[in-house]
Amino acid sequence: MINMTKDTQVLHCNTNTVSDTEQLGYQLGTFLKTYNKPLCIALVGDLGTGKTHFSQGVALGFGVTDEVTSPTFALMNTYETAAGTLYHFDVYRLDDVYELENIGFGEFTEDTLSLVEWADKFPDALPLEVLWITLMAQPDGSRESIWQTSELTQDELIAIGGQYVSGH
Repeated sequence: MINMTKDTQVLHCNTNTVSDTEQLGYQLGTFLKTYNKPLCIALVGDLGTGKTHFSQGVALGFGVTDEVTSPTFALMNTYETAAGTLYHFDVYRLDDVYELENIGFGEFTEDTLSLVEWADKFPDALPLEVLWITLMAQPDGSRESIWQTSELTQDELIAIGGQYVSGH
């Protein structure tokens, strides 16, 4: 996944409910409305860890008013908002990096704002500007997420994570 460098920022967040996971995504989406730089949100996690709920929150926070569903079969959903365009991918069903070329993956992730569920399947196909978010289910039903990026500052990450940041 991410090659850790001295510039890589790491943040840990915890959510207790689906609503919390959506709210954490919403907080990221709200931040992205004014970020004005390309960024790929690379979501990683097992089935049922909340990638789609998190994505729905990001989309809502970014200003999407359409229903937000995981593009498992469509592979990509495009959402137009006043803040710009959000491209949402789910690459779960793809087996080969060459399949990404058939859907124009590079065109829709370079210099744009994109969400990619199951991003760890094709890490080398992602743009340079990536925020990796790994979601993990905990035994008590809560979710831990680990955020890693060299694109945002630690202060920005903490501000986005807000009440869900652990260890601060």
